[in-house]
Order: sequence, then structure tokens, then C-alpha cells
Amino acid sequence: MRIAIASDHAAVALKAELAAFLREEGHEVADLGPMTEDRVDYPDYGYKLAQAVASGEAEYGVALCGSGIGISIAVNRHPALRCALVSEPLSAALAREHNNANAIAMGARLTGIDMAKACLTAFLSTEFGGGRHAGRVDKLSAPTF
Repeated sequence: MRIAIASDHAAVALKAELAAFLREEGHEVADLGPMTEDRVDYPDYGYKLAQAVASGEAEYGVALCGSGIGISIAVNRHPALRCALVSEPLSAALAREHNNANAIAMGARLTGIDMAKACLTAFLSTEFGGGRHAGRVDKLSAPTF
């Protein structure tokens, strides 16, 4: 799979470890930055990630920041993205199965490396269930207010 990964300064170390893990698992990884722990703004990297997935450059995205909250909000600004903030494997699997999530977010200050790897494994190994979930997922990209 082609996977894009991006973070803010708080999650650079976790991003590097997860990118290496994904490559070891045989995935093609596009590291969208940043490459240092110098302060950056998470929306900039969330938007880069969203564009990479929406354009087809990547099949899935992994968004990381201190809590995972800010970058997940940024990614979800793009109407083609469904980014789920996850903290354990069940929520990661359900994000794919029920919501057809095409990106996940995690917080580097809240999620350890082993749990983050378990979340990624669950996310990438779960298929969208379709059926009763499909119509709901379609509505996510076409809101009616």
C-alpha cells in the first residue's frame, strides 16, 4: 500500500518510528514532514496529508501531533478525507469497517509506539464493511445543512 504520513513537531519521533515500521511491513511510505522538531503548525501538515490521499498519491494517511486532535481536525477539512482519531486497535478497525476511514490520527503524547503500531496494523488490515454503512459514509462527503 502507498501510505502518506505527516506530523507536527511534537510527533516527529513517533512519525519516524511508524514510517520505518510501515516500510518493514512492505508498504511504500511518503513522509510529508516535518523532518525536525522545530516548531511548525499542524494544519499545514494535515492539509498536505489530506491532499496526498485525496489526489491518489497515497491510499491512506497517518496524521500525528501531540494529542492527535488538531491534526485530525485539519485533515478532515478536506471533503474527501475521513480521518479517525484512534487510541487502540478496536477503534482503528471500526474506523475502517464502519466509516471507511482513509486516514487515522494518533497523539504522540498519548499513544506509545507499540500501541500505535497495533492501531496501524488493525487499520490497514480491516476492510470497509459497506452495506448499511455505505450510505452514511457517502453523506460525510456531501453534508446537508
